[in-house]
Parts: sequence; C-alpha cells; structure tokens
Amino acid sequence: MKSTFLTLNVRDLINGLIVTVLAAVLTIVQTTVDAGSLSFDWPFIAKAALTAAISYLIKNFLTNSGGTFFKKEAK
Repeated sequence: MKSTFLTLNVRDLINGLIVTVLAAVLTIVQTTVDAGSLSFDWPFIAKAALTAAISYLIKNFLTNSGGTFFKKEAK
C-alpha cells in the first residue's frame, strides 16, 4: 500500500535506505573516475547519500497514494 499525502510508511523508509546506499555507491564510482584512482572522500560521500535520502523522503511525503505530487487524496 502506498502512503497517503503527508505520511510515510515503512516501505518509504526502506526505499529511502536503498536510495541512500545507491547514492553512496555511485558517488564512490564518480569520485574514482574523476580522480583516476580509487579514493574515498567520506564526508562528500555521506553528504551526497544523505541528500539523496532526504530528497526521496520529502518527495514521498508530499505525494499522495495515486502518485500525484503535492495534492491531497482523492475522495
């Protein structure tokens, strides 16, 4: 069941965690390609992952169960 407008459920949190992990992995790949060698800039990686997770949760918080952004539930 999708969460309703202005609510989050466990599914949203799990998907937010997945987005966080993927953002961290992709940030590591990007910094490695940019630097030409494997390097870990942990503060940058953490900031990118946290930003992605918070953005995802805000988007889900402001989306109704029908998938419409910033609109209350249809009656």
